[in-house]
Amino acid sequence: MEREDQLYPPVKTLLEAQGYEVKGEVGAVDVMARRGDEDPVIVELKLRFSLALFHQAIARQSVTDLVYIAVPKPKGRQARRMLKDNLAMCRRLGLGLITVLADGRAEVHCDPGPYAPRKSKKRQAKLLREFQRLQGDPNAGGATRHGIVTAYRQDALRCAAHLAEAGPTKGFEVAKATGVEKATALMARNHYGWFEKVAKGIYQLTEAGGEGLKHWAYSWEEDPRAEDAPNQTV
Repeated sequence: MEREDQLYPPVKTLLEAQGYEVKGEVGAVDVMARRGDEDPVIVELKLRFSLALFHQAIARQSVTDLVYIAVPKPKGRQARRMLKDNLAMCRRLGLGLITVLADGRAEVHCDPGPYAPRKSKKRQAKLLREFQRLQGDPNAGGATRHGIVTAYRQDALRCAAHLAEAGPTKGFEVAKATGVEKATALMARNHYGWFEKVAKGIYQLTEAGGEGLKHWAYSWEEDPRAEDAPNQTV
């Protein structure tokens, strides 16, 4: 769809099927509908999701609680994610969401109304575990996910640093020296390609591991278990 007015007929048909009288461009409103003495329904039409669209819809809530936004149904690789994220936004703001398909059908994804998302204890616990495991504050808030130092990466760096100093070492000895309880499993998994198994239970640092120690930020001073770790560039 190339014009906002192409969204109007499907939206009007949808509302009329529910017994509403529908009119377009009433004052500053794109679509307004009435059904008897009920509060009016307002629909704002746009060709895509945008912050301006949400601002406009929120402003209409000073007129009625029954405010929808209507957009063409997103297409492409990220369409499902885009729709899911904006649906969550609509629910949090108490807005309704309508999408219009290429064949002219209109779909209601949510109606206006108060919404309180359910808290996920599982997700909260996972985030708290990561917070507790993360030593110091190695990442700037707002940084992109590329280059983020996670607790897992910190554990890998501790193991790598020990191998850089001690040479090939048994996994349980690495765990004891670094405080990384699952050092053997971590090196066996070798997610970053930093470790190489040279004998049963014995690992050494790879060339990639040496590069990892040079290029990944890590504050050794803030980890009390790593007082003897080599002085790596932060």
